[in-house]
Amino acid sequence: MAEMKPNVAVLPSQGLRRAATPSGVTHVREYQSDRYSIVGNHLAQHRALSLTAIGLAVYILSLPEGSPTDIRTLAERFPEGRDRIAFALRELEVCGYLARVWERTADGRMITRTYAYNAPVLTRERVHSVATSSAGSAVTAQVPATPASAVPPTALVLVDGPTEPVPAVDEEPRPAEPEAAEPDPSLSEHYGKAVDLLAGLRRTDRRLMLSLRDVRRLAPYVIAWFDNGVGRADAIHALTADLPALVKHPAGFLARRLRELLPPPLPSLTEPGKATAQGNDAPSGPRPMADCEGGCNRAFRAPWPGAWCRDCRAAALAAGRVPPAPPGPV
Repeated sequence: MAEMKPNVAVLPSQGLRRAATPSGVTHVREYQSDRYSIVGNHLAQHRALSLTAIGLAVYILSLPEGSPTDIRTLAERFPEGRDRIAFALRELEVCGYLARVWERTADGRMITRTYAYNAPVLTRERVHSVATSSAGSAVTAQVPATPASAVPPTALVLVDGPTEPVPAVDEEPRPAEPEAAEPDPSLSEHYGKAVDLLAGLRRTDRRLMLSLRDVRRLAPYVIAWFDNGVGRADAIHALTADLPALVKHPAGFLARRLRELLPPPLPSLTEPGKATAQGNDAPSGPRPMADCEGGCNRAFRAPWPGAWCRDCRAAALAAGRVPPAPPGPV
């Protein structure tokens, strides 16, 4: 006779009320008098943020003023690696929940100051309303556009410590760059070529896909390359050669290369020292065609009247003869 298996033990009653819904989550909330943070549903249920970014934002909003939030400190606190934490911080920056700006202290050190926004949409609306209402006043006509001035009194200010600035593209407003005072780059003859080059970089490498805003912002840098005599193929090679394995911020990466690798303008084809020694200035256009006076009657672009071609000069030197020298100063 087969042995009967014992019945499964009945789970003890949890003492919870029966939910009105047939399935799904049922909240059991208790009143907390201290040690809690208010998090809006716009953050907790954000459709574009990852779960890591949402959890990291909640943790940062729960920190006291002045707590460090750099990648190294967060990696020591959580099991996620530095790459995942850095990517989550970037997500929060793009969605407006964080703003990291560089500030110089009184002793000359550069620090990264992090501003945490608990409701970025409301903050932008408040700053916009203040700027609109004070537009007619001569004293308060200008409202600073930096994230530091746009932070509400209840926002969290965190200092991460010394750091080196890294080019990045943020959605938060930034101070006007010096290039803004220059002439409109769209009036340049190279503007169309610069936009086409930047927009087509994703054909060469998909890691260099840029938004329309980034293309317009980087176009003046490419125009400077074209103005210095760099061709399209050489510019594409300089921007796409030896790319790192992971390009997190293609716009910032390209901006740094365009600034640091800008070549100087091409020098003149005629060396100034030789022009002075010969006593005559080189013509501005291409040299005219002339027949070689060395005996071959070959047509070539003679540097001066009566010059010999390269082959005739080599044959004369091999035979011990001296080819004619350039005419001296008159």
